[in-house]
Amino acid sequence: MTKGRLEAFSDGVIAIIITIMVLEIKIPNGDGIEALKPLLPTVISYILSFINIGIYWNNHHHLLHAAKQINGKVLWANNHLLFWLSLFPFVTGWMGENHFSILPVVTYGFVSMMAGIAYYILSQCLVAIHDKDSALAKAIGKDKKGIISVVLYLLGIALAHINHWFGFLMYFIVATLWFIPDKRIEKVI
Repeated sequence: MTKGRLEAFSDGVIAIIITIMVLEIKIPNGDGIEALKPLLPTVISYILSFINIGIYWNNHHHLLHAAKQINGKVLWANNHLLFWLSLFPFVTGWMGENHFSILPVVTYGFVSMMAGIAYYILSQCLVAIHDKDSALAKAIGKDKKGIISVVLYLLGIALAHINHWFGFLMYFIVATLWFIPDKRIEKVI
């Protein structure tokens, strides 16, 4: 498989994930503003997840753009990432439907953390097949931002047991950290 096919496949999966998430938002019963009120937790969950999936898509695009080659390990690492991203529609819906109760918020954090770990693994697999002086290796570096994100997800999971809103806040902070596109790759290329 070529780098272009991998990127096209990943783009397709991510597009399906976003489509599934939006289809999980139920049509309100009624035409007034009050009919939308019960949907608010689901919509808030969707917005956070849409931002997160968009961040992954954006950074995945940059990562593959910087890569000159791929191999079997990269293919499996990419599938690993897509697996965790594919769980976002489930945890998004569960968290929204249950008004951010503890277990759905913790599960959302776990899936988010695992997606972060999977992205880190993918980036390291790509760096491993390129020269240490390659643009990709220089751009990724030690990936402190990625490691900090995983730590914040862990903190969010722990804090959610104290108060589910603390967990949600940590997940929001991670999204905010990454909302501005990561310029590391753009600077080097």
